[in-house]
Amino acid sequence: MVNFPHILIPVATDEDARATSTALQPYLDDTERVTAVHVIEKAGGAPDKAPLEKRREDASNFLAIVDSSLSDFVTVDTRTIFATDIVPGFFSTANEVGADAIAFRARGGSRIRRILAGDVTTKLVTKPPIPVISLPNPN
Repeated sequence: MVNFPHILIPVATDEDARATSTALQPYLDDTERVTAVHVIEKAGGAPDKAPLEKRREDASNFLAIVDSSLSDFVTVDTRTIFATDIVPGFFSTANEVGADAIAFRARGGSRIRRILAGDVTTKLVTKPPIPVISLPNPN
């Protein structure tokens, strides 16, 4: 992998935090810092999906998994952000923290589900302002 001293990783769930951390570990030789980000998606005027405190608690747990998985290899920073559109939230945060690249693990799902939910993967890799790295899915 090209040398990226600071990588931002999106984290959606506890399972995603584990899988992304596992997938990223073999590529950390030239990386000094990882910033793990969980987005609490705001509904933009509609009711939110769950109570805010529960979502903050979940985010803290997801990010703690990344910290405990990667902190032996690199410095780990964690952030919880709020956004109505997830992908611009990641790029904005990457810019704020000075990340050199975003590394993510594509998640499965049917084509219909991705279309209805808005395919985050497609949005991440279409005209990104910084390099975006797709990590392999660990087995």
